[in-house]
Amino acid sequence: MSAWSRKFAATAIALALVASAGTSLATEQAQQRRAGRDVRQETRQGSRHTKQECRATDQKSNSQCRQDKRHTKQNGRQAARNIKY
Repeated sequence: MSAWSRKFAATAIALALVASAGTSLATEQAQQRRAGRDVRQETRQGSRHTKQECRATDQKSNSQCRQDKRHTKQNGRQAARNIKY
């Protein structure tokens, strides 16, 4: 095997390893994004339920119920950020 052939083979192997490492990283990032999206989706449902429950019990004003909903959504956003980053 000539020196050129060895260099070419070594370069091809190195490129294949780099490409496979990038693919696994992309897959992991996609899974993190998906998990974050799922958390946010669940948070939306939970915040709606929080506001409906607050309004049904009529313990607070509408603006206070709205603040509770915002607080619930903010907690969900933070949980999604913790998953992604």
